[in-house]
Amino acid sequence: MTTPLLLMTAIIAVGAGYVLLPVILDTLRRFRGEKPVVCPETGNAATVQLDARVAAATSAFGRPKIRVTHCSRWPERRRCDRECLGQIP
Repeated sequence: MTTPLLLMTAIIAVGAGYVLLPVILDTLRRFRGEKPVVCPETGNAATVQLDARVAAATSAFGRPKIRVTHCSRWPERRRCDRECLGQIP
């Protein structure tokens, strides 16, 4: 009785891997590294680094949650609204 359950679990795990793994890896690749943006508050060029691991983990079940881990305009603009995230594809 446990063999069919084990087989079904293995099939589901492999299927989920084929569906979720490419999405996670693509998101990790897209959000890794520095991204150039224009600061909406100042109009100056800036670079941001995103938390690619959080984006990849959350992309498996919907839209990725994008967090800024570093910005070239920090620390003086640390409390900004992060409207620049809309510029990142």
